[in-house]
Amino acid sequence: MSSPLDANANANVDPKVLQYENFIHEVLKKDLQKVLEQRDSVYEKISQYLQLKNIIQSLQDTGCQKLKTDVDLGCNFFVQAEVEDSSKIFVAVGFGFFLEMTHDEALRFIEKKTSQLTAFTDQLTKDSAKIKAHIRMVLEGLRELQGLSDKPEDTRREIH
Repeated sequence: MSSPLDANANANVDPKVLQYENFIHEVLKKDLQKVLEQRDSVYEKISQYLQLKNIIQSLQDTGCQKLKTDVDLGCNFFVQAEVEDSSKIFVAVGFGFFLEMTHDEALRFIEKKTSQLTAFTDQLTKDSAKIKAHIRMVLEGLRELQGLSDKPEDTRREIH
């Protein structure tokens, strides 16, 4: 039979447990989701720059100045276009600005931009690892508050 002191201790622990669980779900997991979505967005930009790099290299290899392509007018409406002189292209440099560049200038820009974006994804990956560590730390604190024993190593799993 439990004493009144044990019941009072359990009453104090329950609000703390709920507070920590709320912190995990409302703050840490949402922060982790935002960081991972931002990292995925940066990976998408890197992919687009690398695709442009491949197109420029194929244009240089063929030596052809004329180019036929499909242009998206919006809402997935495409129209065929013919470019008479593809020696210069417009490259999205950020914040909605485009800059006219030669193929060599565009390739140099793409190299710098992708290395910058890759460094940013590395930082976002580190941030997500820190958030996962914070989640694990709070879960361990909850386990201590509730007086639960540690799980065996083979039943633990990663937090996504």
